[in-house]
Amino acid sequence: MSDGPGGFEVEEDDECWARLEDYRMLLIKTIEPSRITPYLRQCKVLSSEDEEQIYNDPSLVIRRRKVGVLLDILQRTGLKGYEAFLESLELDYPDVYRKITGKEPARVFSVLIDTAGECGLTQFLMSEVSRLQKLAQDERRKRLEVSAQAAEQLDTIRKLQLCENELHKQQDRVQRTREERERMCEEARKLRDENYRLMHDLTRLSEEKNCALMCNRDLQLEYREEKDEMELKCTMLKKDSKMYRDRMEDILKQLEEVIKERDKAICTREEYHLENSKNLQDKDQYRKQIREMGERYDELQVQLFRTQGDVLALQSKLRKQKNPIQVHSEESSLLSSFEMKSQTSEEESRERGEKDMSEESQSQTSGEYNVRKRALRTKKFTDKESVQCILDNTSGSDTDGM
Repeated sequence: MSDGPGGFEVEEDDECWARLEDYRMLLIKTIEPSRITPYLRQCKVLSSEDEEQIYNDPSLVIRRRKVGVLLDILQRTGLKGYEAFLESLELDYPDVYRKITGKEPARVFSVLIDTAGECGLTQFLMSEVSRLQKLAQDERRKRLEVSAQAAEQLDTIRKLQLCENELHKQQDRVQRTREERERMCEEARKLRDENYRLMHDLTRLSEEKNCALMCNRDLQLEYREEKDEMELKCTMLKKDSKMYRDRMEDILKQLEEVIKERDKAICTREEYHLENSKNLQDKDQYRKQIREMGERYDELQVQLFRTQGDVLALQSKLRKQKNPIQVHSEESSLLSSFEMKSQTSEEESRERGEKDMSEESQSQTSGEYNVRKRALRTKKFTDKESVQCILDNTSGSDTDGM
């Protein structure tokens, strides 16, 4: 905060020039320095050095720069420079003064009175009065001229009013015709658009019709081709079905014959199996009997050997008692008879074994014969089936070729 009236004046100066700073661009754009510098020189806010700096400085060639330097110089003078500058604006630029202050120019010259005195004011007022007299004369002359022109203008106005009325009528007529023309143009535009749209739809429909005709023609051709192809396939399938039906009938007949042969073969096979099983059972019984008879024969032979040993022992005792020569002859005869019996028994056992072997070989050969016969039958059956499969395959290949 500043103390005393000096600080208050500085604040007022700053506020005034701050308000004026908002219009700096307008002032720089509008003011001509040569018009306001004489008045500012009279008010003692602008010195000759400042004026020489403004007009003769080579860096201040542009008018706007000169105005900017002038405003800076006046801002240094404070409130006095601000008031003198506003008075100069009030004298030479009243519009700018009105825009800055918002007031009408009042031609107050307080600063001039303080600085130049009454003589300067009188001189200024005389110059202003002479200027105003000239302006009044010019105004009177202009008023007379304007009154004459006004009379002429009144006549012209009356004529113009008549022309205006006629013109209004013509304008109304033109306006009506223009509106009618615009309406007709709009209707014509709508009709043209509608015509274009209909033509577009017509071309589109004609294209669609042509496309539909082409598609229909293609479909008819395709239908005919497929119909011919299907008829050909149908005839071929009928022929194939007839051929397959004949073949199936032949195959069924062959199958019936094969089934009959199979049933017959199964019956014969069962008979052979029964016979073979019966032969095997008989063979087992015979083997059992032979084994029992062999055991019985061995037991009897052992008993025979024992009895013969006992007889020989008894005979030897008797012979020892009688004659040793006779004993010797009897012993030799007994030994020879015993050897003959043993040889005959051995031959009988050999013949019995050979008989058993022959029976076994016969049973084996009969079994092998049955097995071979059964294998031949199964082979015949498989051969028939393979021949039938070959016939089916050949028939399928024939139909594929067709």
